[in-house]
Amino acid sequence: MIHHRIVTEQIEVEMSQIYESLNLSDAKCMLEAAERRADQFGIAYNAAVVDAGGHLLAFSRQDGALIGSIDIAISKAYTARIFDTSTEVLATLARPSGPLYGIQQTNRGHVVIFGGGIPIVRNGLVIGAVGASAGTVEQDIAVAEAAVNAVLTSAHADRVDHD
Repeated sequence: MIHHRIVTEQIEVEMSQIYESLNLSDAKCMLEAAERRADQFGIAYNAAVVDAGGHLLAFSRQDGALIGSIDIAISKAYTARIFDTSTEVLATLARPSGPLYGIQQTNRGHVVIFGGGIPIVRNGLVIGAVGASAGTVEQDIAVAEAAVNAVLTSAHADRVDHD
């Protein structure tokens, strides 16, 4: 629970907000699963996990992973969280004829519109997201899905929302 206290000259108001978020234990579990899947491809990967607020919670860069993929993995996770949908779905919506054409230019350029970013949903709420980058789009999705599946098999998660 987060407590915010606002004090003015005339009124004191206490606001409370309860929310769920991935925790560090969840993120570590997810990154371990992502690394195992990346090893199956024989590709050194970058994987990022963000919390419910879209802030970086944990990151893994395997030895030899592409430096250019660091920001891409983080941005995929961020994108999946702020739009509460997979970056694979956004890729379709952001095509030149799509309703979200140009969306990748928003949010200071941190929006990524190709597969590999997936939000995590627990109890009907998006509680974070994962992003993976280093291989093909299909491989990135598979690495991210491995991370999602790892946290979904934990005690608290119920599903992932791909759309």
